[in-house]
Amino acid sequence: MTDTPDPADGDLVSPPDRDAEIPDDVLAAVKTLIRWTGDDPAREGLVDTPGRVARAWKEYCQGYEEDPGTHLSRIFEEVGGYDEIVLLRDIPFQSHCEHHMAPIIGKAHIAYLPENYVVGISKLARVLHGFARRLQVQERLTAEVADCIWEKLQPRGVAVVIEASHACMTARGVRTPGVTMTTSRMMGVFRDDERSRKEVLTLMGVAKG
Repeated sequence: MTDTPDPADGDLVSPPDRDAEIPDDVLAAVKTLIRWTGDDPAREGLVDTPGRVARAWKEYCQGYEEDPGTHLSRIFEEVGGYDEIVLLRDIPFQSHCEHHMAPIIGKAHIAYLPENYVVGISKLARVLHGFARRLQVQERLTAEVADCIWEKLQPRGVAVVIEASHACMTARGVRTPGVTMTTSRMMGVFRDDERSRKEVLTLMGVAKG
């Protein structure tokens, strides 16, 4: 470990141990995985990798530490009589599949038809990220986002479409890059009324007008 100058008195002090709060069994698990793949966890380039991997996964999965629905608690009733579709398109996100813990990278389109009030548009993205930062399958992620908005905002309709690439398919297994998976969940008028469903899908850019 390299010493660094103390700005207070110029003495050399050791930097804080960033792995101190990581459980030993987590670090050991990463070392075991490195060793099982055929490399040496004691090698210079890998010696700090267990800590880096542990911190990275804590960040990847920080969605377990929050309730995404809390982002929809602040609502606005003064909307000037607006009662048409509210849509946020092309929201980038990253998740990890629960089967191989491989990246899921894509974008989401989230729309709702307000009843009595609206919510700040950034909150829709926060709901998505709250659920995405967990081990996921795309179908469940799509449903969780839609169900959360439906429950918290009680709108006339909710539409969520997610398009994503799965590394568990593109980087391993059949190794077929360039494949995109699309999932959708329609609720309320977007499910019951064909014209409304076609309108929102067209606005999302996933259907022709």
